Amino acid sequence: MKILWVKAGGLLPLDSGGKIRSFHIASELAKTNDVTLFIFCGEDTSEAQRVLKSTFREVVIHPLKIQAGRGLREAVGYLTGFFSRLPHSISKYCRPEVANHLRKTVAAKAYDVILCDFLTPAAVVPFGSGVPVVIFTHNVEAMIWKRHMDVASNLLWRFVFEREYKKIRKAELRYLDASTHVLTVSDTDSAVFAKDLDRRKITTIPTGVDIQYFQPMAGEEPDSMVFTGSMDWMPNSDGISYFVAEVLPAIRKRRPKATLWVVGRNADRRILALAKEDPGVRVTGRVDDIRPYIARGAVYVVPLRVGSGTRLKIFEAMAMGRAVVSTTIGAEGLPVTNGVDIVLADEPQSFADAVCRLMDSREERNRIGNAARKLVEEKYSWESVAEQVQNILRSNHQKQPRG
Repeated sequence: MKILWVKAGGLLPLDSGGKIRSFHIASELAKTNDVTLFIFCGEDTSEAQRVLKSTFREVVIHPLKIQAGRGLREAVGYLTGFFSRLPHSISKYCRPEVANHLRKTVAAKAYDVILCDFLTPAAVVPFGSGVPVVIFTHNVEAMIWKRHMDVASNLLWRFVFEREYKKIRKAELRYLDASTHVLTVSDTDSAVFAKDLDRRKITTIPTGVDIQYFQPMAGEEPDSMVFTGSMDWMPNSDGISYFVAEVLPAIRKRRPKATLWVVGRNADRRILALAKEDPGVRVTGRVDDIRPYIARGAVYVVPLRVGSGTRLKIFEAMAMGRAVVSTTIGAEGLPVTNGVDIVLADEPQSFADAVCRLMDSREERNRIGNAARKLVEEKYSWESVAEQVQNILRSNHQKQPRG
């Protein structure tokens, strides 16, 4: 098949769950298909471009200057698009020049299918080109903003989140309805979309993990907890702020030396301030290899209150045989079993209790961790996940007559 994979933002480095999922699936597809990668925003380094061009048949990069960071700059960007019908998270990428470049790319080659990676690129994808469009939704985007709105204590931020939620819900429904098919990463997300779409149009694609790369390693440190994830993704930042304020004090009543490693790119000032105030909270920033950090944790924690889709970070920790404690939202959509291969806890005290129980018992940590490794090893390699995606793309590429 000739597949046009459209992605807003860079695909490398692999420093977020979405990038990891996209890169591995697209790379597996490229082994047996003609895959063109169209990305807008550009890659961070020439080395990243070299890797992409060695993997895909063709790489088309439309450079964009995106205002990085949050705070005042992000607020200015949001206000600039205040009256746009598009949500800010889409409009900052989807510009007329990108849509024009993508239309020319589609017209230049007889593609069998366009894969729109995440919801964002849908605003520039040419739905009327006659080429079927499959949207790969890594999250229910509207749900993320709704949950941000629900937990916001600041009235101004609550207003911003509510407005973004309403805009993105309309956009999500409009683009998913226009698509030929919708891929989700969990049955939970599929059920949400099925309230508004024909269920036959939706397919759940399981989350995968590189079981050769993520393997059990030595290095566990007593009383150590680890969280990994992109810290410029608001659900992660919110989760760590909540954990340090509400959960960590309860853990330290029983384990005074408990430490938390926060491993991931672009921690904001709030997270950096927490680390400055508490030497037991250690923020690393971007690291080249997260495996030694995951290995050092007696417990891997996922204290998310906001989010959708599935968390690749959990499968990575499970593949390394780590005992994971997560909120229900953190593990939402993953095929895990509480008390067997993961521990779920939603209240601060119950979360703290679960962490302390595991810290108290190496035998229990090993039992949970071994069951976790066995689950992902047997069922969730990237090769098997990509094969399911390929079957869906193949079944859809003749559904629309060419215009």
